[in-house]
This record gives sequence, structure tokens and C-alpha cells, in this order.
Amino acid sequence: MYHINFNNPIHVHFIGIGGISMSGLAHILRDKNFTVSGSDAAESALTKELTAAGCHIVYSQTADNITSDIDLVVYTAAIRDTNPELSAARAAGIPTITRAELLGQIMTNYKTAVNIAGTHGKTTTTSMLTEILMDEKKNPTISVGGMLDSIGGNIRVGGPELFVTEACEYTNSFLSFFPNMEIILNIEADHLDFFKDIEDNRHSFRKFAELLPENGILIINSDIHDYKEICDGLPIKVITVGSDPAKSHYSASDVTFNENACATYTLLEDGKAIDTITLGVPGIHNVYNSLAAIAAAHELGIRGEGVRNGLLKFTGTHRRFEKKGMIGGVTVIDDYAHHPQEIAATLAAAKNYPHREIWCVFQPHTYTRTKALMEDFAKALSTADHVVLADIYAARETDNLGISSGTLAEKIAALGTDTHYFPSFDAIETFLLENCVNGDLLITMGAGDIVKVGEKLLGQ
Repeated sequence: MYHINFNNPIHVHFIGIGGISMSGLAHILRDKNFTVSGSDAAESALTKELTAAGCHIVYSQTADNITSDIDLVVYTAAIRDTNPELSAARAAGIPTITRAELLGQIMTNYKTAVNIAGTHGKTTTTSMLTEILMDEKKNPTISVGGMLDSIGGNIRVGGPELFVTEACEYTNSFLSFFPNMEIILNIEADHLDFFKDIEDNRHSFRKFAELLPENGILIINSDIHDYKEICDGLPIKVITVGSDPAKSHYSASDVTFNENACATYTLLEDGKAIDTITLGVPGIHNVYNSLAAIAAAHELGIRGEGVRNGLLKFTGTHRRFEKKGMIGGVTVIDDYAHHPQEIAATLAAAKNYPHREIWCVFQPHTYTRTKALMEDFAKALSTADHVVLADIYAARETDNLGISSGTLAEKIAALGTDTHYFPSFDAIETFLLENCVNGDLLITMGAGDIVKVGEKLLGQ
């Protein structure tokens, strides 16, 4: 594998530079005086920011984009070997590395690299820790998988001491990293177009934990089934967080929710009350995300006021229970949830949010995930008062595996929940305008482009 000398800036070209992670890495290299170019399918807010920072971006992917002055090409797992730019780079003998390999090389330049992993909660927990670090003026470098207003986007370039990033398990990307500290929030069956089953998922998380150096720190959710299997025998410090004080170094008691479903709780350390924490984001699941952020903060030398202030200041990233507006007395929320556990957590949070009835407008994400977890999706979605389904967002997939959103609609309806399926966003919008009433809570949900439904209703 090609290794970058960060003291010798070169010309790096990104295939798919507009992605949330790729754009952040491009910013980091540009800040270190690298020449950065890239390609993407269409212009976006992220690519406009890169252009303003001095990056050259084209909106097509052709072999002609690979010029002789390019020293290194970076690509994502979504890029196939047949991609014309990737093929041209290899034919020309230009070194190529994956996004994950670049991210791993970048983090070796920092004294401490914190990696936040898990099937869900990565963006929120990374953002919580970011707010704590920012309140304490620790000047971290941050790479987060969402848009965080307090850092003006998805990336913050700080000093050389501390690098904080999400660590995604898909295609084993996180096994290319070099962490000193890890957080594992949860391990669920997901990305089943890559992993064979939950045991395959767990095997990768074990390999991830093995990346830690001797005396490295692992913060892990003790609610994970047989969590010790992930870390037993490793020469590292293990810190547990979770719902059971008897097996968790950090846990919560006396949890209450305010009118916006945000929790206040007593923070327990080794079973003893040490603080009172109030969150700025809703849901019991965010209590557990915050425990992981607190554990990391404590290991980084931050306690008390800095922790309290940072967590209270964090009011969410875009597309995580994000209030988009109101129309006719109906509150419109958007959420990125696309796994049954995430859906269940979001709808549980919604129960504590002001509402008459809850409408969940869900767009399933990928055929493999939908088919493999069909029963779990139906059960999670059935907790809403009304479910409206859009077509499955195929993403990188071409085989529908013989299923559709209609299949899922039948499963949900069989559980007794009012369920509707429409093949177009226009039909969904018309139905919602005719049926939602003053006081209802409307949640658009999914990892695709379902956010457009709420924005269209609000005239955004």
C-alpha cells in the first residue's frame, strides 16, 4: 500500500469527493497544503465548500480526469473496479488507496486517535464528544458523518494532539485504522450484503478491538450480547457503559424527560452518583450514547462542568431527529434511522415528544437489509400510529430479491398498524396533506432521499 509523507504534500485525486467522509478528508489534506482534485456526479453544498477551499472538482467520472500530475487516487468502497477513473489510474501506474486507508494514515499524525464504532449512534456520539472537547477548548480535529452546526459542517481541522472520527464497519473499513481509544456502541446484524450474519459482524468488531495498542482504551456497551467476547484477553483497558450498574462502569438512574423528550439523569460511576446530566437531544438511546461520550471525556481528562455543558449544548446533527418545521399544526421531523433498532429508538423518543398521533413515513434502504430484517422492520415500525412506506432506496444494489415496500406493508398491517404504501413521493405528499391533522407528529425516516417529502410539504 502507498504511504503518504505528510511533510511532502502531493496531488491527491478523490473519486466521489462529495461524499460526507471523502469531503472531510479532502479538507484535511487541503489544510496541509496538498493539491486536491476530485470528481462527483453533481454539485452539492459539500463540493462548493471544497471548491472555495481551492480544490478542483469536475462533475463527471471519465478517464480524462486522471491527468499525469496526479500522484495518488483515493476511492470509496462504492467505486467498482470498472470505474473509468480508477481503471485509468491503475493503467497509468498511479498509486490508489481506499478512503479507509487514507483515514487510517491521517490519524497516525495525531497523539491520540479516538474511533467511534457501532451499528448505530456513531454520528451522535462523535458529535457529543466533539461538543465536550470544544467546550474545554481542546482544539480537536474532527471527522463526523453528519453536518454539525457548531463546527460548520462535517469536518474540523484542529491541532496535532487529538483526532476524533467515526469508524464504520462496512467492508471492514475500520480495520484500516490506527486508534488509541475506541468506543463500541452496539453490534447488530447489518450490512448483510457484505457480512454473512451477526457472527460475521461480531468477528469484525473483535478484529477492530485488536487494533488497539497495549494499554489502549476500549469503551464498550455492556448491553451488547456477550460483550466480553469482543475484548477478552486483550492487553487493553476496558471501560463499560450500559443500563446495568452492576456490570457497567458508567450507567444512568432516575431518568426523566422534558417536554421535548430530552432526558435528565443521575450519572453513576461504579454505582455511585457523581453528577446530574441534561441532554439537548431526545430519547433514551441518547442517554446511552452520552454515557460513552462521558467515559471518553473522562479518559481525556475532562470532568464536571465541561461534560455537562458540552452535552447540553449538543442539540443534534442534521437528519438525527431534526425538526424541519410545522405546517397546519403538524410538526415535521426528519431522521436518518434505517435499521430496526434505530427505528425503534427514534419512535420511542417520539412517544415522549408532543404529539396527537405519530405518522412515520419510511423509506427502506437496500433490498438486502430489508429482506434479511423484514420481521424486525415490521415490529419496529408498528409502534407508530400510522406508517407510510416509500419504495425501497436501492443505493448500490440492482437485484430486488423478489421483495418491495409492498411486502413490508403487508407485514406491518398484519400487526394491526394503519399502513399505506405509495410508489411515488408525490402520492405520499398528497396523502399526508389529506390525512395529517393539527397536533400530529410527522417523521420522515430513512437513509435515502425521503427527507425531500417533508421539505416539499414545508415549501423548503
